[in-house]
Amino acid sequence: MKQLTKAEEEVMQILWEMGEGIIKDILKGFKDKQPAYNTVATVLKVLKKKEVVDFKKVGNIYVYYPLFTKEEYSSYQMKHLLKNYFGGSFARLAAFFAKDNDMNIEDLEELLKEANSSK
Repeated sequence: MKQLTKAEEEVMQILWEMGEGIIKDILKGFKDKQPAYNTVATVLKVLKKKEVVDFKKVGNIYVYYPLFTKEEYSSYQMKHLLKNYFGGSFARLAAFFAKDNDMNIEDLEELLKEANSSK
């Protein structure tokens, strides 16, 4: 799995929500300022090259769809973050979030419970 840019992640968030879609539908999924049609087409072309999305041709229209789920990508991102920024130590990650976000003991216990249930 490849690392995605912010623009690529924005398009993927919309595609994950939709399941599949054409560029015009993806454009409608942007909450704030809508990018240009060609910009989204270019991002999709890059995502296809990165093997993140694929498409099926229906008549003369390309219908794009993700090649992995949002959950799979989130898991990849968390493992990447843990490995590259916290030396693979979940304790360091938890300590960082606890310190940086002023977490209380209940929040830490919930975080640990979630981590253990996802193993």
